Amino acid sequence: MTFRLRALRAVLLLAGFFLMGVVLLAAMAGLDWLLVTRLLTARAARFEGMIIVVTVLLAVVILRGMFTFLRAGRFGPVDHGVAVGPDDQPELWAQVRAAAEVAGERPPDELYLVDEVNAGVGEQSRLLGLLPGRRRMLLGLPLLAGLTVPRLRAVLAHEFGHYSHRDGRLGALAMRGRKAVLHTVEMFQEGSTSLHRAIGGLYVGYAHVFLRTSQSVARDQEFAADRMAAEHAGRDATAATLRAMPVLAAAHAHYMKTYAGMGAPTGALPPVGEVYGGFRRLLAARPGDRLAVLAAGTRPPRPHRYDSHPPDSERIARIEKLTADDRADGGDGPAALTLLRDVDGVFAALERRLLPGGAAQLPRMSWDDLVMARAVADAEDWSRPLRVAVARALRASAPTADPAAPVRRGGPAGQPEEAALPGLDEVLDTFDRGLLWMEVADRMPKPPQAARLTGPSARNFIRPRIFDGLAGMVHLRLVRNGHAVPDTGWSGQPGLALPEHWEKGLDDALDAAVADTPDTARLRSLLAGSEAVSA
Repeated sequence: MTFRLRALRAVLLLAGFFLMGVVLLAAMAGLDWLLVTRLLTARAARFEGMIIVVTVLLAVVILRGMFTFLRAGRFGPVDHGVAVGPDDQPELWAQVRAAAEVAGERPPDELYLVDEVNAGVGEQSRLLGLLPGRRRMLLGLPLLAGLTVPRLRAVLAHEFGHYSHRDGRLGALAMRGRKAVLHTVEMFQEGSTSLHRAIGGLYVGYAHVFLRTSQSVARDQEFAADRMAAEHAGRDATAATLRAMPVLAAAHAHYMKTYAGMGAPTGALPPVGEVYGGFRRLLAARPGDRLAVLAAGTRPPRPHRYDSHPPDSERIARIEKLTADDRADGGDGPAALTLLRDVDGVFAALERRLLPGGAAQLPRMSWDDLVMARAVADAEDWSRPLRVAVARALRASAPTADPAAPVRRGGPAGQPEEAALPGLDEVLDTFDRGLLWMEVADRMPKPPQAARLTGPSARNFIRPRIFDGLAGMVHLRLVRNGHAVPDTGWSGQPGLALPEHWEKGLDDALDAAVADTPDTARLRSLLAGSEAVSA
């Protein structure tokens, strides 16, 4: 079956999705008319009245669904992006207009920069695109940060290729219809009443038929958009862009998880414009294969069974079968971010749009200060459970301890005050006294499922937590003595940079200290060396 016939079949099914509501309304209107004019009897008046009420309520639900279907694609406010006009960013708009011209389409009326590794063009169309309306483009700043200009051209041409009518208007109409159907089904599924669920079941069932039938059309549209991108940016640049997108997405997810929220525990933010703009630093520190490591081992999101996007491997294979041209893969081109004027100002404006009001008022810190503050906060969190457990073990083992007068308490949770907790030297002394596995380990917090563990199993479960707690105390000591400095770790992981002899010997010394027979000599030797240097 040719593409046009498949697209025509999808459009006819799309019309049936709307006409189903018309048929249901007509059937219920006919039933109500019969009940009122022919079948209404005094004996069954109450029952027949209930039927009429139910049909009216069902009609309201159906009319709402039909209205939702016809209004699908209506624009709402863009609260997560920064609007830029042609006068604000003329170089970027020139690229957007060039891509639209290649596709034979009109450029967008609005352009928003967002914090996503994505791009998209939407149209506020009426009657599913039979009547055109305003166009809006969303373009991700992380995408501009990670792509070159030639590869950005491929992305832009692909997005406008979705609206190209080279294969006829029916294909584009079927694509917009899929979005409208999904939007309508979501409306029914959000309903909490049995009437919503009853009518929604009919629409969901029909939607499955339509989506399954139109999926091949949608995928052909994706391939057509890829061919459009290859014409505009070059075959190799288009294929390279498809390979780069998952890597950029993984890198951005790593940045947001590791860096953007780094100051949350300490109540601070990176410098102005760096909450989202710091992604540029990570990209600069991880060129090529070093960036791809962030995507290694991560599974792509499981596609929806009606996803219109074919697998990237299939799309790349089809692109590489196109006729070769003389254009390179675009990897050596200028960075797409150079198309923007006042890049720092754009990232700062995005922060003002995305950060909640309270968060925007938090103090700002340099990246080095932020890494140091977070490392100290993490070290305190790691070490506190161990210090509390040691304090309780010492109290329990003291021969003259008064059970009615425990260590000073502080806070609603009844935890010992910070000043009352033992320091690193006292913790090591406790280990040397043989209390680690006799008293301390049993007082470390553990989940209920691990409470029944005994012997080697219990030790192996709790050992990593004791290791981390002891490591946290060592880090705090080194920070206090000035031997640990912050390492933003753009090419690795943020944290503390320790002296070389500590980097080499710390793990072995900690392993010895938390062994079944604790030996703190190595760790004490390292500590003595650092204290001597400080003195």
